[in-house]
Amino acid sequence: MKAILSLFDLTGAMVEPWIKDGYQCFIFDIQHPNVSIPDQLEAGANPVKVSGDYQDWNLIIARLVQDYKVEMLFSFPPCTDLAVSGASHFAKKLMVDPLYRQKAMDMVYFAGNIAYGYDLPCMIENPVSVISSEWRKPDYTFHPYEYGGYLPADDESSHDLIPAHDAYTKKTCLWVKNGHRVEFHMPEKRPVELPTDYKYSPQHLKLGGKSIKTKNIRSATPRGFAIAIWQANREGNISTL
Repeated sequence: MKAILSLFDLTGAMVEPWIKDGYQCFIFDIQHPNVSIPDQLEAGANPVKVSGDYQDWNLIIARLVQDYKVEMLFSFPPCTDLAVSGASHFAKKLMVDPLYRQKAMDMVYFAGNIAYGYDLPCMIENPVSVISSEWRKPDYTFHPYEYGGYLPADDESSHDLIPAHDAYTKKTCLWVKNGHRVEFHMPEKRPVELPTDYKYSPQHLKLGGKSIKTKNIRSATPRGFAIAIWQANREGNISTL
């Protein structure tokens, strides 16, 4: 059976189009409830939610790659200690924990190691961050509104701080890798217009603080972008190398 793996993924927004297309999806995040994978599969869960520390995911992923035809790996490593928007706090964090950045980068490298180890097509997402200097420059960048056109004409907001049609800006970076005989495809943009009085996204204006809830809202995958990635990379639309 075809499957998609998505790491550091709480909401599952990235895999929703794949689920509708018949893929079995597995989303990994420490915030998920600790329920066994067999119990979830027996109950027909899709996506299956995998909890625990990321360092414990290797054996689980190895088994999934063995049991399923894994066609794509997504990863959304926590950006709290990576995003340049928080650069003013870097010095203080370094004093508290000299290894804080290395620990954050290890989560980035984790996805890369999985992708290269199993030769899977992969997409790692983060805002503008030190990944560019610690690892390499991103392959692509985008803003959510540039893919808002993939949403239906009567689209409604999924949250009061996320405009309909994803009509907001947030520069987002992607690091991608081709898989064995399969090439990752960046979808064509279908931008929507921003409001004439637009200056900043609602999240930027109204969300602050360090709460988990705030971070989860700010890091939610734009729905239009998720649909675009699925359309460009689903089986039948992808190019082989």
